[in-house]
Amino acid sequence: MARLIRTATRTLFSSFSSSTSSLLQTRNAITSSFLFQSPRPYSADNKITKSPFEANILRIIDKEIDYQSEYAPPYQPETRFHSFTVEDRSGEQWMIMRGKYDDIEDVKLEVTMFDGYVTVPKLGDDASGEDVRLHISFIVDVSKGDGGENLEFLCSAWPDRLEIQKVYLLRGEKMPGRPYMGPDFRKLNKELQKRLREYLEARGVNDELSFFLHDYMLNKDRIELIQWLGKVKSFVEK
Repeated sequence: MARLIRTATRTLFSSFSSSTSSLLQTRNAITSSFLFQSPRPYSADNKITKSPFEANILRIIDKEIDYQSEYAPPYQPETRFHSFTVEDRSGEQWMIMRGKYDDIEDVKLEVTMFDGYVTVPKLGDDASGEDVRLHISFIVDVSKGDGGENLEFLCSAWPDRLEIQKVYLLRGEKMPGRPYMGPDFRKLNKELQKRLREYLEARGVNDELSFFLHDYMLNKDRIELIQWLGKVKSFVEK
């Protein structure tokens, strides 16, 4: 499934001119305390003597962790959203949500971290410049639990709305190397588009979910950054 997400998102967002990593570096709202604990400051009393270069790296990392802790401390990730359970993938760039519909359908979402963005004009009479709108890709997998075909939706989560990009059928885990992903959703009959949106909304996949995913991934982005800083610090301290 991860391979399918990568293939689909490369197709959908190849027009993005800049990578997400460069965007995230420009955002100041990134992170907090490492694993929700106070950082251990570097001390000159450490038994292992560090070179001035290594000592400087450790001081910078500690300063960065302290700054992020005060600026935007992360919170414990949510484990539920309405009828869905949320399974974080610590150290990875995605998470899973699972739910049930009408006791006979299993609904699974596989959600990436931010994987793209677009720029839009700022709103307001006195506004100037551009705002950035982050993008999240996710797949909705609806199965009947009988080992037969799964109905899958490739979706985009924007800060304020959800968009369907593709709808296709797969037979269990036996996915061909280059599966037919169906036509562009926007080219489908308008009435069919409306009914497919209602199909997802009935299963809890709606604009409110998009808002939740953005809030969740902003927090996860902060957590992952602090974990990374802590791992680099531990390596240098050895």
